[in-house]
Amino acid sequence: MKIMAVCGHGIGSSFMMEMNIKKALKKLGIEAEVAHTDLASVTVDDADVFVMARDIAKSSPIPEDRVIVMKNIVSVTEFEEKLGEYFNR
Repeated sequence: MKIMAVCGHGIGSSFMMEMNIKKALKKLGIEAEVAHTDLASVTVDDADVFVMARDIAKSSPIPEDRVIVMKNIVSVTEFEEKLGEYFNR
């Protein structure tokens, strides 16, 4: 399983999301490879699931069923909730 954190420029906020995803996955007991990139570079083949803020999710080329949309990209609690929901469906 590969998870890609995506932000507008692929530098600061996507890296922060990557770190928060890793923290959340550890608490959930889920193993996955996590990376980050920018919206202009992301392709559907880059990962199994993509995590991004809601402001860029609508302009993403990724199918909706493979996108986890975050309201607060600094909230580890929200990452735990959203990733837990995604993996429990």
